[in-house]
Amino acid sequence: PEMSRGLGDVYKRQILAGIIIMAVSIPIAMGYAQIAGLPAVYGLYGSIFPILIFALCSTSPQFIFGVDAAPAALIGSALVGLGIESGSSEAIAAVPVLTFFVAVWLLAFYFMKAGKLVNYISAPVMGGFITGICTTIILMQVPKLMGGTAGVGELIELVEHIGQTKVNLPSLILGGISLLILLVSKKVMPKFPMAVLLMAAGAVMTKFLPVREWGIQTLSAVEPGLPQFVIPDIRMLPMKEVVTISLSVAVVIMAETLLAENNFAQKNGYRMNDNQEIFAFSMGNFVAAFTGCCPINGSVSRTAISEQYQGKTQLTGIVAGISMILVLLGATGLIAYLPVPMLTAIVISSLLGATEFDLAVRLRKISKKECLIYWGAFWG
Repeated sequence: PEMSRGLGDVYKRQILAGIIIMAVSIPIAMGYAQIAGLPAVYGLYGSIFPILIFALCSTSPQFIFGVDAAPAALIGSALVGLGIESGSSEAIAAVPVLTFFVAVWLLAFYFMKAGKLVNYISAPVMGGFITGICTTIILMQVPKLMGGTAGVGELIELVEHIGQTKVNLPSLILGGISLLILLVSKKVMPKFPMAVLLMAAGAVMTKFLPVREWGIQTLSAVEPGLPQFVIPDIRMLPMKEVVTISLSVAVVIMAETLLAENNFAQKNGYRMNDNQEIFAFSMGNFVAAFTGCCPINGSVSRTAISEQYQGKTQLTGIVAGISMILVLLGATGLIAYLPVPMLTAIVISSLLGATEFDLAVRLRKISKKECLIYWGAFWG
């Protein structure tokens, strides 16, 4: 009886962690989908079948897959380079093509047993790169805290866009207070799902207060229903650009996710098969491509949240995926009540947690040369 009660408690914790990950994924995935040039709802589509497939194929007991920062930013910037407008019908058709070839590259890496190559990527390079990506996305998101639209382009364009954004004071107050609450709660009570509480509070505010009349934007309404099956049209983009863009994204997904997975494995004392993980990445991205989504990556922020709530098996990811199906089938109406500045604060808070500026501080004490390598990757 004691053993059965213990197993019951374990399953309850996995289910609770999965539901929390689903709830937190709504604003994060919708935000990243828009950064990748897709309508926000595709972030929710990317939080269903790719997560379920990864959970079934992965040898990591705790890592969570999802729409994440680095691939979204790379795809978004690639669309700009191809002259494709974000959110357009052309973007909706182009992104799955890039995702498909990302999956093809990852499958090739699996057959080449490329997982061992991650051991040769230095910590300063990866740390500087990830921190630079996170900082870029934060700069993209800052105008949304102020009541404006997300920025695009490189550093100069992003800073100019922030300076030119007309500030809506209620939006800035709501976003600033939300961000402060999230950052303080991470320090004071890290296991408390503050992001979920803020989302609920935002929906209640929109329901009972004239939030939209104050100029505070809310998320666009999402049509109920599951994603449609699509076949990527590989003829619509120049093959040379597709191959090079997808290769860079595939390398980032493999390197970033494997490094993070190994970090969690060492910390929690279990082993995993790096090459099987690359196969899981590929299968997840194939599913993403055939449901119209952007490339999918291992999510450090979601995995950290899962760990906080004792999500120790892939049942957590399966519950998160199934929960998102239920939301899309019956609770999409609630999404339109979520204030954009509050959700932007959740995304920025998550990105701040993924930056590795502390690594630069440690490197400066150990090796100035490696510190310079870090900052070179960051600014690059």
